[in-house]
Amino acid sequence: MASVIFHSFNQINEKGQVKLFRSHNPNYTDGGQLRDFVYVKDLIDVLYFAYETPLKNGIYNLGSGKARPFLDLAKATFKALGKEPNIEFIDTPIDIRDKYQYFTEANMNKLIAQGYKKPFTSLEDGVHDYVTNYLIGHRYFLTCFNKKGAIKQ
Repeated sequence: MASVIFHSFNQINEKGQVKLFRSHNPNYTDGGQLRDFVYVKDLIDVLYFAYETPLKNGIYNLGSGKARPFLDLAKATFKALGKEPNIEFIDTPIDIRDKYQYFTEANMNKLIAQGYKKPFTSLEDGVHDYVTNYLIGHRYFLTCFNKKGAIKQ
């Protein structure tokens, strides 16, 4: 599965707009469905921390710890491309409508209790970095990390 940003980027470049699911839940506006979007670079930082720090055994949630609307992600993608938002809302497919999750958010307390203190990248900063440094120009490449966790490209 590709990232929502990747799909949004392609929709914007191909059709000049992004399609988001319309809400079928009265507690959420169209595009107001919430996800805990997390930037992959933050996940790598957490994995490096876990590698370097003896953690208690268990399952750790990974996310930013802050749910954000899909609408914010779409607007951030347009902004990173220097374009005005053009968003169309479409019905959620019937076959997934009754199973659709309107809210996901990672509880980061267990990881924080183990000493993880690094702040997570904001949605807007992560989208901007991904779009401008990787998607524009199709600059896909492996990123390596040195022993201190710093990114080397």
